[in-house]
Amino acid sequence: MSKNLGSADRLIRVVVGIAALVGAFAIGLGSVASILLLAVGAIMLGTAAVGFCPLYRVFGVCTLPAAKG
Repeated sequence: MSKNLGSADRLIRVVVGIAALVGAFAIGLGSVASILLLAVGAIMLGTAAVGFCPLYRVFGVCTLPAAKG
């Protein structure tokens, strides 16, 4: 599993993940919306932590900067 997320992409995922988790707790745990927000937050933070997004691999996307040769 090679990394395919650049630093800007990872930062955006961390911000979105934290916002989703805060939103889930603000709504109140137990509703469908809060469960969806928890899932989105966990996925965003997880992919940011490991630097790999499986959907990017499927669609051939890579946000890492090109190696300067």
